[in-house]
Amino acid sequence: MGSVLTNPLRVGLRQERVIPPQCLVIFGASGDLTHRKLIPALFELFRQRRLPSEFAVLGCARRPWSDEEFRQKMAEAMASEVAEHRMAWEQFAAGLFYEPVDLQDPPTVVRLGQRLDMLDRQRATRGNRTFYLSVSPNFYGSGCRALAAAGLLSDPARSRVVIEKPFGRDYGSAQELNRVVQASAQENQIFRIDHYLGKETVQNILVLRFANTIFEPIWNRNYISSVQITAAETVGVEERAGYYESSGALRDMVQNHLTQMLALTTMEAPGRFDPESMRNEKAKVLQAARLANEDEPWKCCVRGQYGPGGSSTRPIAGYRQEPGVNPESTTETYVAMKLFINNWRWQGVPFYLRTGKRLPKRLSEVVLTFREAPVHLFDAASGAPTPNQLILRIQPDEGAEFKFEVKAPGSGMRSRPVDMAFSYDDSFGEPSDEGYVRLLADAMLGDPTLYTRSDEVEAAWRLYTPLLELIEDAPNQLPVYPYEARTWGPGAADSLLAEDGLAWRRP
Repeated sequence: MGSVLTNPLRVGLRQERVIPPQCLVIFGASGDLTHRKLIPALFELFRQRRLPSEFAVLGCARRPWSDEEFRQKMAEAMASEVAEHRMAWEQFAAGLFYEPVDLQDPPTVVRLGQRLDMLDRQRATRGNRTFYLSVSPNFYGSGCRALAAAGLLSDPARSRVVIEKPFGRDYGSAQELNRVVQASAQENQIFRIDHYLGKETVQNILVLRFANTIFEPIWNRNYISSVQITAAETVGVEERAGYYESSGALRDMVQNHLTQMLALTTMEAPGRFDPESMRNEKAKVLQAARLANEDEPWKCCVRGQYGPGGSSTRPIAGYRQEPGVNPESTTETYVAMKLFINNWRWQGVPFYLRTGKRLPKRLSEVVLTFREAPVHLFDAASGAPTPNQLILRIQPDEGAEFKFEVKAPGSGMRSRPVDMAFSYDDSFGEPSDEGYVRLLADAMLGDPTLYTRSDEVEAAWRLYTPLLELIEDAPNQLPVYPYEARTWGPGAADSLLAEDGLAWRRP
């Protein structure tokens, strides 16, 4: 029988803020994200004693489930956790409710408001409501309109709406969606989520930079020669072919996840640590970012698509052989590109971004390579000195690593590279929370620090507009190169760095 709180030290160390009385309304409650991420994250918050007793979750979808059916579906989806923490689950599940709602059907949205009033009285949630749109992106705008029309977003102090990615498909659609959403609610009520920002190690970029005086003086073009940002996946498209065929890696990963890591790595220090100061600096650095060749953008980007691979005993299908994928698809599953940031700190430093599916290893990392020493006084055991590198490991094996040269044993004066490493697991004795745990808590607390603001979203889309236009209008100029599954992408991506005398880091 599991206890509600599995590790008392955990809460004591974290000194977490307690969420106020609240009802979290999840639209798309019958979908994959709800049972795979959202409910598990809420259950984790409950076990950490961070949810108040005056709390409710109201699942909404078109399926005619009852409260008990919804609870049972969630329990089945989390069977192993429920079995391990049976008592905690029973207490948590008592706060789960369900209401059939179609955001395109106004009477059901009005009925939702009546149900919320009942839950306010039943669970003493005091009218505090967070609406989570875990629905198709096609319904983000109309969903906000429906909530506003029903009067559910009229109180900016007690209501807010969380919108999943992707927020738009390009610069123009993001602008239009912002106009619709901001006509339905105030900007401080709108929480555009990017789950990468919920990762402890992404947030650690800020602490590493701005809490340690050793790094700030060298975190610029005078000492850093290049930066690589990688988000690699071993999985293929899985069951997301319908979405992925219309998205591709550029929209699915680069415009949001990789761009947010870029912003945190390169932003200036905010005047103070508050939401708007943070988001001001992120917006400014993204507005200064440019493709390495704006006149000929195809020269600074490589697209790829995984083909068959694996072994004879464990073959891996290529992207075009996946269920639901067009056999002649030109959708990219891999993107590598080169960017510059035209500001005082980063002028001339190349930033290389890459992401792909069916790569050899699952990892996300930021690699800062420092300039070489001006004079090589010592022979290197490897033939040439290895440049110092700071590697920020976002996932897995969360932590950081610094590579530097030391004297190799022996009578000569030869140097060799060694690593100095920090691990979250080793240092804190526990794995970090999954990103949705932090982000759901922040949304219910009304803290938008780790959420993207309208100008950030638009700046990110604007940055990649030349590439998106090429893909739509002149795809032959930005071809899709095949690469074998479980390799590090097409050879053309290596050439992108080889032109600068560099190579991708092979973890």
